[in-house]
Amino acid sequence: MIASLKQWARTIKRDVVALWLAARDPRVPWYAKAVAGAVAAYALSPIDLIPDFIPIIGYLDDLIIVPLGIMLAVKLVPDDLMQELRDEATRRARPASKEGLIFVVLVWTLAAIALLWVFWPNSA
Repeated sequence: MIASLKQWARTIKRDVVALWLAARDPRVPWYAKAVAGAVAAYALSPIDLIPDFIPIIGYLDDLIIVPLGIMLAVKLVPDDLMQELRDEATRRARPASKEGLIFVVLVWTLAAIALLWVFWPNSA
């Protein structure tokens, strides 16, 4: 069982890099590029939208949301092209996602502003 979990984790990591490549490949349809780019940017981001220290839901994105996004994006990319991108991904190092980092920081900033706006005492 441990070996199959390790293999699954390696497959997920490889597919994230393949989706990062798919988002930049001109042969991939635009809608598949959009999904692949969003999934790869989030998965490669150095921080999570839901921090892992939050009990239970902190790991939901890592265990459920990201794999479901990967499965959707993989289905949108043509099979032969996806296999080619997977082969390329095994030869590459895992990239970092500045876009994913920016997205997560933007969401947290907007959430903080919304909370301040809602809960700040009205002085008028």
